[in-house]
Amino acid sequence: MTEQPGRSHRGRRLTRVEETSSGGFVLAADDSNRVALIGRLSRSKRIDWCVPKGHPEGDESLEQAAIREIAEETGLIVEILEPLGSINYEFAAGNKLIAKTVHHFLMRQLGGDLTVENDPQHEAVDVQWFEIENLQKTLAHENERRIALGVQGWLERQA
Repeated sequence: MTEQPGRSHRGRRLTRVEETSSGGFVLAADDSNRVALIGRLSRSKRIDWCVPKGHPEGDESLEQAAIREIAEETGLIVEILEPLGSINYEFAAGNKLIAKTVHHFLMRQLGGDLTVENDPQHEAVDVQWFEIENLQKTLAHENERRIALGVQGWLERQA
């Protein structure tokens, strides 16, 4: 995480903070063309379905962080199949302007059962399997819907 003097946002002077996260889409082990998504409570108290992800810890690689975050937020043991790409976005939080890069991977479930009980920050309130063809209407964030197209493309190349 890198902090720099920032710019103003809505009349406030913000400190720019760069953050990196890693995570992705996990295909169910049963070849059912479903992926695991986590539900997070929005400010309006509704559940937003999104891709499990989080910050690398210590000297973890992006891949190691993605595998650990999936285990923590979903209960699943996974392997990475391929990178899907990255997204960049900014948002204000308190007196900080967070400039975030999220690296997404396509993964396959090797074991485990869906649970949010191991999420150390308790950000996820639910985890469920979703049909890939429903991701465009299920995912809360447009940037994650764009990355989801890569999952569909990968499955088409495997057929």
